[in-house]
Amino acid sequence: MGRKRIYEVAKHIPAEELDKRIKRLEKDARVLKRLYFIRYLYRGMSVEEAAELVRVTKATGYVWLKRWNSRGYEGLILEFGGGRPSKLTEEQKEKLKEMLKEKEWTTKEVQEVIEAEFGVSYSSWQVRRILKSFGLR
Repeated sequence: MGRKRIYEVAKHIPAEELDKRIKRLEKDARVLKRLYFIRYLYRGMSVEEAAELVRVTKATGYVWLKRWNSRGYEGLILEFGGGRPSKLTEEQKEKLKEMLKEKEWTTKEVQEVIEAEFGVSYSSWQVRRILKSFGLR
């Protein structure tokens, strides 16, 4: 077995500030997980050890370290946009929301209205997601 390499971690913020940010972000588990990873590095663990503790691959650990060293906290914030863009524009969604205020609708009826009014076909599952985003069910 060879000796473990020690990688330097840039301490962009004091450890106390890192702990404060961890506490504030407990709701965002993905960023929190990345902050825990950095905290383990602050404490002298290797990338491999820290990655194992937060249950990510060694390669992911090195990516997080590189982002932290180059951009600090901002480098750990997720940049993923969230999937495919909606088939409906924001204006169409607003119009649909207004239309739905008229009466009680079933998912199937809303699905048919979207297709007739906007020429867009959605699965019933996706229609339920849209309704939920409107605060409806």
